[in-house]
Amino acid sequence: MPRHRRLNLSGAVYHVITRGIERRDIFLDSLDYNQFLSRMAQALEDTQCKCYAWALMPNHLHLLLRPLGKSLSEFMRKILTGYAIYFNRRHQRAGYLYQNRYKSVLCEEEVYFLELVRYIHLNPVRANLVRGMTALDVYPWTGHAVLMGNQEKLWQNSEEVLSRFSRKRYAARLSYHQYIEDGLAMGERNDLMGGGLRRSAGGWTGVSDLRKNKEYWRGDDRILGNGQFVEGILKATEEQMERREALIRKGWNLEKIVEKVCSMFDVKAEELKNKGRSNALSKAKGLISYWGYHDLGINGRELAQFLGMSRAAISKAIKRGEEYSKSESIILN
Repeated sequence: MPRHRRLNLSGAVYHVITRGIERRDIFLDSLDYNQFLSRMAQALEDTQCKCYAWALMPNHLHLLLRPLGKSLSEFMRKILTGYAIYFNRRHQRAGYLYQNRYKSVLCEEEVYFLELVRYIHLNPVRANLVRGMTALDVYPWTGHAVLMGNQEKLWQNSEEVLSRFSRKRYAARLSYHQYIEDGLAMGERNDLMGGGLRRSAGGWTGVSDLRKNKEYWRGDDRILGNGQFVEGILKATEEQMERREALIRKGWNLEKIVEKVCSMFDVKAEELKNKGRSNALSKAKGLISYWGYHDLGINGRELAQFLGMSRAAISKAIKRGEEYSKSESIILN
């Protein structure tokens, strides 16, 4: 059965799960855990991705992410590939470290954001790695201890989580802690482990109720949310792909974008690899990066190589190009 194309919507919230091949451990000691966290911190900075919740388990991991500057795939490639090379070298092994592709589920934020923060951070308790809330409060391999102020991870977006409970830090932590503790009685919560119609509807009973009421929900394993949300995401994705295909049929490619943008800013194509801080050159690189990435689907690595820039610089250029494109109301057509 063919795999679905990944959904790539900047600003959306994703629940990401990666497992070790054949359920084998991917973290053997604290050095492994810290190595992964170090790589994740750098990848978050490079890709302008936000992380709200995380849990590193011996043989799998959970992340709650919001990709902004680059796609989720760019972020995951940076951390998973580098970590796998590190792990194999350190532990003198060869072959695949992970089980298939990582799983990513685009989630309806209003309904599932806090539910997923709680689900992810309770993983060590459900797996009996720690006993109860007191131990979880100081457990170093989830973002819960960060939210409680018991460890510091500047790359974790704690404020955005705590602000959903209270504007005052102390009150927010109390409310958040109670919310997490209330989840202990909820069990495994398999309804939060993926997408699809059954999970979106709240189980088979929910699906049955939809049928009785003659309600039609479009389901997709890549999305967790109600029918209207799923329909909206799929429509937006389909429209994005149709636009991209239409531009390619018109003959648009990276070289043609460069020609158009260089003409707009009176910049020569051979100047694009210059590292000067010319305003015109900066805007040209930004617009080329944004149109190439957003409208034609060219990945950051190819853009970086073409423009002679680092991957981190390309991420910033895409954002700069997006802002310019919107402020000047110019699009590729």
